[in-house]
Amino acid sequence: MKSILLMAAVSLVALSLPAQAQDSVTVTVDAAKPGAKIDRRIFGQFAEHLGSGIYEGIWVGKDSAIPNTRGIRNDVVAALKAIKVPVVRWPGGCFADEYHWRRGIGPERKAMMNANWGGVIEPNTFGTDEFMDFANQVGAEAYLSVNVGSGTVGEAAEWLEYMTANTKDAMGAERAANGHPEPYKVPFVGLGNESWDCGGGMTADFYTSQMKMHSRFVRNYNPAAPMQRIAVGPNGGNTEYTEAVMKAYAGRSWAWSIEGLSLHQYTTGGGFPVSQPATGFTEKQYAVILKDTLGMEDLVKTHSAIMDKYDPEKKVSLVVDEWGAWYVATAGTDPGFLMQQNTQRDAVLAALNINIFARHSDRVRMANIAQMINVLQAMILTDKDKMLLTPTYHVFKMYVPFQDATYIPVTFDAGTYTYEGITLPRVDAVAAKGADGKLYVSLTNLDPNKPVDIDTAFLGVKAKSVSGETLAAPKFDSYNDFAAPNTVAPKPVSVKLKDGKAVVRLAPASVTVLTITM
Repeated sequence: MKSILLMAAVSLVALSLPAQAQDSVTVTVDAAKPGAKIDRRIFGQFAEHLGSGIYEGIWVGKDSAIPNTRGIRNDVVAALKAIKVPVVRWPGGCFADEYHWRRGIGPERKAMMNANWGGVIEPNTFGTDEFMDFANQVGAEAYLSVNVGSGTVGEAAEWLEYMTANTKDAMGAERAANGHPEPYKVPFVGLGNESWDCGGGMTADFYTSQMKMHSRFVRNYNPAAPMQRIAVGPNGGNTEYTEAVMKAYAGRSWAWSIEGLSLHQYTTGGGFPVSQPATGFTEKQYAVILKDTLGMEDLVKTHSAIMDKYDPEKKVSLVVDEWGAWYVATAGTDPGFLMQQNTQRDAVLAALNINIFARHSDRVRMANIAQMINVLQAMILTDKDKMLLTPTYHVFKMYVPFQDATYIPVTFDAGTYTYEGITLPRVDAVAAKGADGKLYVSLTNLDPNKPVDIDTAFLGVKAKSVSGETLAAPKFDSYNDFAAPNTVAPKPVSVKLKDGKAVVRLAPASVTVLTITM
């Protein structure tokens, strides 16, 4: 009996002690070997006419009691400016290949059925000029997806003429009559969306013929703003489109070209139809989702290798313009609206994907998380006049110094975290040198149970001071809601310089960014 009581007492003492990291991991940052620029556009966003992503999320109307500028929510704009959104893809998505732009300009808007998402009426109140106003307010570049599925080459060509021609052109004059005399800047145009599926079920060869025509005739008339054309690329691991498009690119004539190839990949933890819950999930479901999302590394490598074969100079960007977590829709919402909550697990997921894009920054030069507001892995959730920031938003905010920074290689023994036969790396890390001359190191602890001590060593530079910010949570499925909007929020973390190394403890399932002054 005494031995049992002693064991019980020891167990209670152990439970009362703070969680201890079993060992430490050394991350070595080699500042003497800088790599490619991490294009700020890998932090891009995606806004589709889907659920409340546009209406309520961005557009409330000029007469709304919700504070707005020309109908666009002020609180949302301020939040997006704070994370320096570099580029926004619009109007879709599947919606784009049924979108006819003329219904959304001028004083007389023509409503249409949104057959892809919920079968609701699309009023077209938020159209071309409203989107460009929104992008301008946020300070983001426009990435326009033209209708290759149900539209025509002529329709797409006239859309770009309307947007970029001067007022001597009839289309430019029409834009001016609608309130914008100056030609718009359209840096990116997507030549279709998912043409292998909702964009028309096209074979790779058939799409390639459509791509060539759109590339030729969808012109930019604004000489002050060069435009890049993004071709439809692969669906996940299927390489058929990658081969066909890049082979055509390699044999192109003077008459057409492309500057980017898209890649779409969602984290579902089991494919479609989705079955994984957004909240209330188990540790095994936590591990399943992160295992799935880490597959992005092999996808990028696979498609980059094909692109290298046809484009060894890496002139064509790999554009991951739809990525993120896709779960079962929130109970009580229209399943066609793809509304889901966003937890600490999604913060870890976001960091892992951004790290993959950064490691491949020589080829990956844009990525657009799906989606920006109220849909899938959103940055922001709104409810009438209320707005909250998700854990994913906070990761994007913490990574702002990585925008247009120089990639710095790191080496480390990631270790392992294993649960019921699912094995993941225990930690992940990337580093960059910012435009301000400082080093930034992102450290992610995937283990949802144990903290880990990190010693960050530096080669080629001497650290003078270090600070840090961390995003951790009470539980790995913690999230922010309108009753408790700050359950998951960044906080300063204690970091010490010891023998030239930055020493920090990472909480379970957390993302931490260190700032090093040299």
